[in-house]
Amino acid sequence: MRKAFDVIVLGLGAMGSASVFQLARKTKRVLGLDQFSPPHSFGSSHGDTRIIRQAIGEGEEYVPLALRSYELWPEIEAATGKRILEITGGLILSGATTGAIHGSNGFLHQTIRCANKFGIRHSVLDADQIRTRFPQFNLTGDEQGYYEPMMGFLRPELCIESQLLLAEKHGAEIRRNEKVLELVLDSDEVLIKTSQGQYTAEKVVLSAGSWITQLLEEKLARYFKVYRQVLYWFDVKDSVEPFLPGAFPIFIWEFGRHQDDFIYGFPAIDGARGGVKVASEQHAVQTTPETVNREVRQEEIDSIYGRYVRDKLPGLSNRCLKTTACLYTSTPDSGFVIDFHPLHPGVLIVSPCSGHGFKHSAAIGEVVADLAITGQSRMDISKFKMGKG
Repeated sequence: MRKAFDVIVLGLGAMGSASVFQLARKTKRVLGLDQFSPPHSFGSSHGDTRIIRQAIGEGEEYVPLALRSYELWPEIEAATGKRILEITGGLILSGATTGAIHGSNGFLHQTIRCANKFGIRHSVLDADQIRTRFPQFNLTGDEQGYYEPMMGFLRPELCIESQLLLAEKHGAEIRRNEKVLELVLDSDEVLIKTSQGQYTAEKVVLSAGSWITQLLEEKLARYFKVYRQVLYWFDVKDSVEPFLPGAFPIFIWEFGRHQDDFIYGFPAIDGARGGVKVASEQHAVQTTPETVNREVRQEEIDSIYGRYVRDKLPGLSNRCLKTTACLYTSTPDSGFVIDFHPLHPGVLIVSPCSGHGFKHSAAIGEVVADLAITGQSRMDISKFKMGKG
């Protein structure tokens, strides 16, 4: 027997959990499906922290999403009693010669332009000012910095957990550990066959992260590439005090000519026992969510410490307290996709990923709900069309 819904959301990570919550607030019959039990560690939405910032170096089209998310996260906190957003202040550092971060050439200068255009409070710092304020960074001397006091971090697992809880409170049906086996797009309604049943809906939201390629025909699936990333937590050499929130900022540091010549990191949010989280990115070797190597080798730890950490953050030791692997689902221009399927208007493709999506996810949930119910969004999402890159 098939069960009918107004909207079904496939995949309940960052975007799916936000979408199913916002949909449940606005329509009656909403179903969320996930092959695992979110929040989980198999996709792109785990690892304790995600950066949130107001001025967006990837492009000004993202700023309204970020600013709206800054309004929504505290509302979600108030509704659940969970602390999911922490404001610590954040620093973006850039050397004289840099490549591109998430498809953006001139990431620092684009951030500053966005801050000026949208009236976002910030400071621009030279190398001496950075050294004085944040001596934890070992600068080469040609760096410029952007400091944003409202930058901070989200706790991704709690974000997902909170929004799924609220979705269920608003009447959504959430089905965990149920794998989608087939989408049938031949009729006015979308038919979904899963490991446990069959469902129909007028609208279906594909927010499956790295599994989205398995839900699209090959011509569209080729647009998305999946890359393995690794997150590291390094111990401090001496006192943890200089690396605690309030003393040490969220940071993004670009320093070379190539796309992945940058690191980002967080304060020691759990004190000495948790260490300082540091990571870079790689876009050279593709993978799949089924074949990805989720183990992190000692050679990888040694490599990132020697290349990115030892000389730039000399207060951190080579002792790695923990690691985890996650997945990026990236488009050719590292932009977002929030668009209806070109052949099936009942299917909404939601892949705002490429490594910089989580901070925007609360607002994207609102956008998705509006699109699924009315076909239109109050926000300008024209830059997020399928195949634009």
